[in-house]
Amino acid sequence: MNLLQKIIVQIINPVIVILVTLALVVFIWGIVQMIYSANNEEKRTQGKKHLLWGLVGLFIMLTVRGLLAIIQNFWGSV
Repeated sequence: MNLLQKIIVQIINPVIVILVTLALVVFIWGIVQMIYSANNEEKRTQGKKHLLWGLVGLFIMLTVRGLLAIIQNFWGSV
């Protein structure tokens, strides 16, 4: 295993898993806020923001994971 693969496997992958989990928690928290605050417009707006930022975080982390897989496959085949 070369240095790049070791860095990806031992450092970057666990960080990505933690960040994806955090983004998922923010997303779910936004859903909970929207459901339980149906009558309070301010809290519903806050829930919508959590939903949005949770989705953005998930998208970014999954995109990074895909790019790392592409880089790993490219350098592994050279």
